[in-house]
Amino acid sequence: MIEVEDVHTYRGINYVLQGVDLAIPDQRCTVLLGRNGMGKTTLVQTIMGLLRPRRGSVRLDGRDVAGKPAYEVARLGVALVPQGRHVFPSLTVEENLTLGARRPPDGHTGTPWHLDLVYQLFPPLGDRRRNRGGQLSGGEQQMLAIGRALMTNPRLLLMDEPSEGLAPVIVERVGEVVAQLRAEGLSVFLVEQNYQLAVRSADTINILAGGTVVWRGTPAELEGSPDVRETHLGV
Repeated sequence: MIEVEDVHTYRGINYVLQGVDLAIPDQRCTVLLGRNGMGKTTLVQTIMGLLRPRRGSVRLDGRDVAGKPAYEVARLGVALVPQGRHVFPSLTVEENLTLGARRPPDGHTGTPWHLDLVYQLFPPLGDRRRNRGGQLSGGEQQMLAIGRALMTNPRLLLMDEPSEGLAPVIVERVGEVVAQLRAEGLSVFLVEQNYQLAVRSADTINILAGGTVVWRGTPAELEGSPDVRETHLGV
């Protein structure tokens, strides 16, 4: 679905992505692991159109979208759950969810997401639908960020560090949601530092280090590669 080829991206004068190659297949969960500062968020933002690469291509269904504005990438069926959640604190839960809602495109074969379905997925949001985003706990804000992305009825969901700063019980719920979305045929690109969540969720795992993908394989292959885990992940 997404093919990233030889992508080089800078942040100011910092040369962050130094020739990244990555594939995100349809109806699979692709995971990106790596230590802090390796460029994981930069890669997500490059795919989403929030950063423009200096060189390389990002192809969606064969169409190069590298450097296209984020709203154009979103219209093509890509949604982002950003690191830090970034819900609108002054809007209610329901306003956050409906602000960018879109109908499924023609030919859409997955779940047609709407308010009631999001509330079924995350019952605490239904209970607090009239509360403002800034009044929610960190876990509830993460649920809201995921629900907001699903309301755009995407084909691909980019999730940047969704477990960051959450209690273990909420991390477990995030993993269950990722598994459910994958089972329903939604493509997921999960960027994580939580090793256990990544291994449980992934079909394929990529490790980013030094601005490039240094390892790629299945969860079972990574579990059987202690040298790779120790060198690149410290686990």
